[in-house]
Amino acid sequence: MGQKKLIKFAAIKEYQNVLEYPQDMPGKWASFFQALEKSSTNISLENLAITANSKLPNGHLVQPLVLELACGRGEYAVGLGRMFSDQNFVGLDLKGNRIWKGASIANRDGLKNVGFVRTQIELAPNYFAKDEVDEIWITFPDPQLRLSKAKKRLTHPKFLRLFQQFLKPNGLVHLKTDSPNLFLFTKTVIELFGLTLITATDNLYSTEFMQSEKWDARCAIKTYYEGLNIASSNCIHYIQFKLDKELPLELDEKLKEIIAEFEITETHDSLARNGKQAME
Repeated sequence: MGQKKLIKFAAIKEYQNVLEYPQDMPGKWASFFQALEKSSTNISLENLAITANSKLPNGHLVQPLVLELACGRGEYAVGLGRMFSDQNFVGLDLKGNRIWKGASIANRDGLKNVGFVRTQIELAPNYFAKDEVDEIWITFPDPQLRLSKAKKRLTHPKFLRLFQQFLKPNGLVHLKTDSPNLFLFTKTVIELFGLTLITATDNLYSTEFMQSEKWDARCAIKTYYEGLNIASSNCIHYIQFKLDKELPLELDEKLKEIIAEFEITETHDSLARNGKQAME
C-alpha cells in the first residue's frame, strides 16, 4: 500500500465525522450529528441516544437523513450538506482513501451535517434503523456491464431490498450515470416491480431538461468523475423513483430473462470506468 494511502487511512481514524464499521448505530444518527455539532472531542457512540420518533430527547426535531452510496470522494454528501443546513448527510464507501477527501473538506468548511461511514454497501442495514433514511443518492456507480454481474448493480432488486430495510416508506432513490445500459436496466426494474417513477432523462444537462419543471437543482452538483473528459463525452442519465412497493423474489427470474435480451457490450462507458479507476 502506498505511503499516501497509509497517511489518509491514519487521518480518517482521527476524524470525528468518519466512522469505520460502527457498532450499534441504528437509530442514533440524529444524536450523532447533534454531538458532532457540539463536540470538540471524540464522540462516544455507546452514549448516543436512539431516536424512535421525530424528536430528540432534548426536544429538538430530527433532521432528514440522506445517504450517498458508493460515495467515493463524497462530492454529493458535501455538496448537499452545503445546500441544506437543515438536513444531515452520510456518505458510504469502502475505500478509506477516497472518503478522506470528502471528510477533509467537510472538516475544513465546518460542515457539521456531513459524515461518512467506511464499510461495504451490503452491510448498510447494520448501521441504519428502519425508516431512518429519507433519501438515497447513487452517483456514477460501476455499471457492471457483464450480464453475469447484473446482481452487483446497485439498482438491482437485491440491493433495493436492502435499502428498504432502512429507507422510509415512499423514500426516494436518485441515480446519476453515464451508462446507457445501467439507465435502461434501472428503468426496467422500476417498471417490472411497479415502483413509482418520478423523473427519467437520458440527457440530464440538456437545455430543454434543465429549463423544465422536472429539473432538480441538486443534480447540478458534479462529481470528480463528471469533471473528467471521459465522463463529459457521454450524456449523463438521471432517474428519480420511489422505493414504494414490495419486491417479490419470483420476479427476479423474469428480470433476468428481460435483461438477457439487452445488447450488453463493452462500450464507451465501461472503457471510461476503467480509465477512471486507473486515475484514482
